[in-house]
Amino acid sequence: MPLDQIDVDQIENGKSNPEEAEMSFLDHLEELRWHIIRSLIAILAVSIVFFIFKNWFFGTVLLGPTEDDFISYQYFCWLSEWLHAGSALCFDPPEFRIQATGFAENFILHIKSAFIGGFVAAFPYVFYEIWKFVVPGLYPNERKVTRGVVIICSFLFITGVLFGYFVIAPFAINFLGGYVLPGVENAPTVSSLIGYMVMFTLPAGLIFELPMVVYFLSKLGLVTPAGMKQYRRHAVIGILALSAIITPPDVVTQFLIGIPLFILYELSIGIARRGEKEYNKDLE
Repeated sequence: MPLDQIDVDQIENGKSNPEEAEMSFLDHLEELRWHIIRSLIAILAVSIVFFIFKNWFFGTVLLGPTEDDFISYQYFCWLSEWLHAGSALCFDPPEFRIQATGFAENFILHIKSAFIGGFVAAFPYVFYEIWKFVVPGLYPNERKVTRGVVIICSFLFITGVLFGYFVIAPFAINFLGGYVLPGVENAPTVSSLIGYMVMFTLPAGLIFELPMVVYFLSKLGLVTPAGMKQYRRHAVIGILALSAIITPPDVVTQFLIGIPLFILYELSIGIARRGEKEYNKDLE
């Protein structure tokens, strides 16, 4: 019997035999296969939309941070004036020529970019399908404490991607696009530029999942708020190192990335405190 056809409420209330919910290994694989198929269908559906509207997807979205009228440049300049820092954060993207060197590079890149965009846009549904496969194996109390996890994780991931797109990408493009060597024309390939855009956004989306990861680890007793406070100084060094890895060697950009990461770390301490209380309560 497929697991999603079993009335979980009846099992919890003793109206059905829990052994009926047991599935063989092949049944689990079959169930997982359908979750993967539905996820791929959602990704492909959104990818087709991005593929069809390529002018908007490439010109406005993917290559938006390379344009002077990109909203982040206006916001940074306003923020600089609001902080009474003069024009410290006022800058425009450098002018450089984007080229394609491979014969089929544009077409292949179009397909890859549309698929990646489809994954990001369909992430809430994809995560929902993954969670729908996992949740039947949890105990009733575990299902209770993880209620709303799909919404929270999706929100954190999309927030991280938007942060990478509107904050990391403009500073990175300004630094890398404006960095020149004597006698060398800065004319990056479109594949290289899109690759860096992916690197600026997707890792940020995963990093913003830190609070949820800490919550689950604290529920398992593997992470404690006391331990996170004890290693706060080490965490600061790690955050700065991580900021240096995912951003260009620009001090301003590193701090703009490091500050939200540190806020996430401090927020995770409070989340770990809640998880620790629930862990201790389960032990009683």
